Amino acid sequence: MQYWLFKSEPNTWSWDDQVAKGEAGEEWDGVRNYQARNHMRDMALGDLGFFYHSMKEKAVVGIVEVCKLCHPDSTTDDPRWECVDIKAVEPVPNPVTLDMCKAEPKLKDMVLVNNSRLSVQPVRKPEWDLILKLGGRG
Repeated sequence: MQYWLFKSEPNTWSWDDQVAKGEAGEEWDGVRNYQARNHMRDMALGDLGFFYHSMKEKAVVGIVEVCKLCHPDSTTDDPRWECVDIKAVEPVPNPVTLDMCKAEPKLKDMVLVNNSRLSVQPVRKPEWDLILKLGGRG
């Protein structure tokens, strides 16, 4: 199993929007960054990810699961852009902010801390476990 982080502006697509999609999930469309797209190509069914609200909140607010492998992004005819589908698994009891991550020495090498602009990024298992703990789930 691999772990990921999916960033979204809550006024565009929020955790509540994701939860409302239920078991069917929703395609993580609109990504126009090659590195983020390549991460989605590396995903497997059942991989877990953090759902991160960007902009003002800047916090991990939920956990999602990859429920459909990489496929053409339905929002474009350009074959270069692909996406996965994700479904909500559960909320994080206490949102974990970017500031909390930056203040934690064990997360100093985390992609989110060093490249907070990348919309889809890998999360290492020790980082995953620590964020779950910080969020009241570990």
